[in-house]
Amino acid sequence: MAERRTASLRLRITAAASAIVAIVLVLGAVLFVAVLRESLVEGVRSSAHDDASSIADRLDDSERASLTDTEIDTDDRLVQLVRDDAVTAASEDAEGLAPLATAEGTTRVAVPGEDAEFIVATESADDGVLVVVGRDLADVNESVGAIIPLVGLSIPVLVAVLAATTWIVVGRALRPVERMRRDVDEVTAQRLDRRVAGAGASDEIGRLASTMNRMLDRLDESQRSQKQFISDASHELKSPLASLRQYAEVARAYPDRMSAAELVDAIDDEGGRLERIVRGMLVLARADEGTLGVDARPVDLDDLVLPELQRLRASTSLTVEGDVEPARVDGDAEMLSQVVRNLVDNAARHATSRVRITLTESGVLTVDDDGDGIPCADRERVFERFVRLDDARARDSGGSGLGLAIVREIVRAHHGTVSASESPLGGARLTVTFP
Repeated sequence: MAERRTASLRLRITAAASAIVAIVLVLGAVLFVAVLRESLVEGVRSSAHDDASSIADRLDDSERASLTDTEIDTDDRLVQLVRDDAVTAASEDAEGLAPLATAEGTTRVAVPGEDAEFIVATESADDGVLVVVGRDLADVNESVGAIIPLVGLSIPVLVAVLAATTWIVVGRALRPVERMRRDVDEVTAQRLDRRVAGAGASDEIGRLASTMNRMLDRLDESQRSQKQFISDASHELKSPLASLRQYAEVARAYPDRMSAAELVDAIDDEGGRLERIVRGMLVLARADEGTLGVDARPVDLDDLVLPELQRLRASTSLTVEGDVEPARVDGDAEMLSQVVRNLVDNAARHATSRVRITLTESGVLTVDDDGDGIPCADRERVFERFVRLDDARARDSGGSGLGLAIVREIVRAHHGTVSASESPLGGARLTVTFP
């Protein structure tokens, strides 16, 4: 399916701003012309009314209802004296016309032979005479007609100036964005160390650059973690596989030096170690993908701790102490069982002679040992993957460096916390708290 091409953001902003301003200017121009015309018409109406009132006042002071020579010989208005709906006197331009009005008021009428309409105002005088004065709207039409082209020409000019200004301003505003796009486009899986320029500014562009750099930092860190994870996983898997191959080669080359039972035991040990590594890696991979689902059900945590106590006592010569209270939490029984086993096995590998397991009624699980302990600087690092503070000792005892990392991921999935501290026994204390 072909990708639909869209105009650039710069063009869209310019077009939108120009269209909005053009609409506003057109509406404003229409309103301006309408108000101007109404104002000019009102001026003509006022002049006609003033003329009618002036003539009516003069007639009230005269003995006969007639027009003066000045009122008869006028070019800018029509004057009529109307009595009983008949014209008794009129200016030169109004001679032969029917009465323009027969009642008081102001009206707009069309006069035969004239191009423009007239505003007609009337005023009553003595003896039943109605003074009628009409002024044409030719000057109004001419003024408005002269304004309309000017307004019509100014609108495109203003819109063009606005469009050019918007184009330049938006272009300059988006220039850092284009530079950021080029910088990000140069970032590849092999060049995640590159960063976007302009991150120090306090405006929106600067904050965007800072956000993108933080995202690149996370991607870079994630890639390094993945590479380290693959490297460590390959190293860990190589060890049991090499041992299995070595046992097989010895059994093939010197069948008299290794019995079948010894070979089976070796394969069983190394296969179990290999299985634990793979299983741990699968748990961590699911945690990374966010698919480490918890089938939360009420679980008696003491029912998981007590069997581990018994197993440790039966399988080692360590002094194993236990203070286990009934405790119930919501969680996945199989995952929680793995947490308990990993903590107990970790303590057994590092203990010199004593291990203490404590479970409180509130769901706090504590595992202590009397080994060498964990330095303060490493108490967070021990929960990372493939981390062994005593690499040789852990490898000899079957540790893969994944046990505590698995504990942390499972506890997080149960919305709990796990921490390392100094034990009263002299070694390390690992504490798990469930909500």
